[in-house]
Order: sequence, then C-alpha cells, then structure tokens
Amino acid sequence: MENKEISQAVIARLPRYFRYLGELKDEGIERISSQELSDIMKVTASQIRQDFNNFGGFGQQGYGYKVEYLYEEIGRILGLDMTHNLIIIGAGNLGQALANYMNFERRGFLFRGIFDNNPALYGKRIREMEVRPMEEMESFVRENHIDIAVLTIPKTGARAVAERLVDNGIRGIWNFAHIDLNVPKEIQVENVHLSDSLMKLAYNINRFEQEGGI
Repeated sequence: MENKEISQAVIARLPRYFRYLGELKDEGIERISSQELSDIMKVTASQIRQDFNNFGGFGQQGYGYKVEYLYEEIGRILGLDMTHNLIIIGAGNLGQALANYMNFERRGFLFRGIFDNNPALYGKRIREMEVRPMEEMESFVRENHIDIAVLTIPKTGARAVAERLVDNGIRGIWNFAHIDLNVPKEIQVENVHLSDSLMKLAYNINRFEQEGGI
C-alpha cells in the first residue's frame, strides 16, 4: 500500500469496523458483503468500500469480505498487532476506572504504572500496580519503554506534565484533562472531553423533541 494521507474521518470509523467485525467473527460468520455490513453499522455500502479502498480494498467483486481476514487487517492498521506500554497520570476515580478496565489488555494496551502527586495514595494497589509519586515518572517512562501516557489530572497541571513526558520519550498522550495540549507534531495526542459527548447527547435529545419526537 502506498503511503498516502488518510482522512481523520476514515480513521475514526476504523475502530467501529473492528468492533463489529469482532462480533461477527465471534458469531461464526465467515463472509459479509458491504451491503450487509452497511445494514449493521448504519454506514452506506459506498462509504464502506471507499474507506477500505484507502488501504487496498480487502474484498472481491461479488464475493464480499472474509470477516476474519478483514478483522485482522484492520487490527493491523490500527496497530493492534503489537503491544503498547501505558502509564496513567492521576490515580483518582477516572484513573482507577481506566486501570481496572480489562478490555484494554485484550487489545494489546498494557498498563505498567500509575502516578499521582497525592502522598495519601502512594503505595495503594490498583490491580497489579502501586501508585507512585510523580517524582518517579521520568525514570519509569525511560526504563519501561512507555509509549503512551494517559492524563486524568486537572487541566492546571496538564501542560507541565505533558512537557515532562515529551522530554522523556513518550510517543502518544490520551488526554482526559479538560484542556487541549500543544506538543511537537511527532507526538500523537487524542483529546477526550467527556462533557463534549454529554452536551452532544443533550443537543440530540432537544432536537428530537423539537421536531415532534415519536
């Protein structure tokens, strides 16, 4: 496949394809057409074909797609054929909930450590990890080949922590702090604003009711 720029809209749909194909594979379905996948995912068959053509197509005219093969190929595109070492910065409720979510490990995302600046939390065990002081973060990142940092801290300290992470070789930041980070372009950042999703839900509820509901 040639090296080409893929739109963020296409990339955003890949995890959905992966999730639905995983469910189909678990159900024992071996082959599926773009139209059948369209009916399940509520994405047009044309859009599905266009998305897959960005990566070589994967299917044959009149034959459809092999579910297991397509599942594995999309997983490879998403980088799920390798493991990623993660740390969590912020051992509050959200940080602990993420650390305890087992499905991440099944996808190759391995939490190696969790850090906080609250001495009352030091030594607390969250699954197999002890909460460590922030002073140990830099050496831990370097010594354990950490790829991704998860920020679940207040926005007031997020920029300074991100700079420390970048200086010590982090490659990606999953950012739950309510602030957008400015980092070098080679550092990948995914900003997650939970309130944005909730406000979008509120808007859709209001719009539906204004249009007369059901």
